[in-house]
Order: sequence, then structure tokens, then C-alpha cells
Amino acid sequence: MYTLTILALSWQHILIVAIILLLLFGGKKIPELMRGMGSGIKEFKDAIKEEDKPETKTTENNPSNNNSNSNL
Repeated sequence: MYTLTILALSWQHILIVAIILLLLFGGKKIPELMRGMGSGIKEFKDAIKEEDKPETKTTENNPSNNNSNSNL
């Protein structure tokens, strides 16, 4: 029961973390960091979507490949 309350964040905790990040990185670096994190997440999602797509085999449907093999 206590483990669930440890993971809960209130607005005070988030404010403290935001102030610490502002002090560590400065106001100019934070937008750059967030932009980089956003692009990384977008690339990750795109990579997952590409893996989910079924692969099509072009060698079976390509008649030029079959003709080139018969010349050998």
C-alpha cells in the first residue's frame, strides 16, 4: 500500500523538479532538450510502426528476375 503513495507526484514535487532543472540547465537549454526528446520519441514511434508493417516480397512478383535466372 505504501509503494503506491511513493510513486504519486503532487504539483509541489513537479514544481521542485522544474526549478532544479531550470537551475541546472538554464532557460535557453531546456527548449533544446525538450525538442531533442520529442524528435527522439517521434523516431522511436516511426520505427515501431515500420516493424509492424508486413513485408512484401518483390522477388516473387518481379518477372524480370525470373527471366534473368533462365539465361544462366
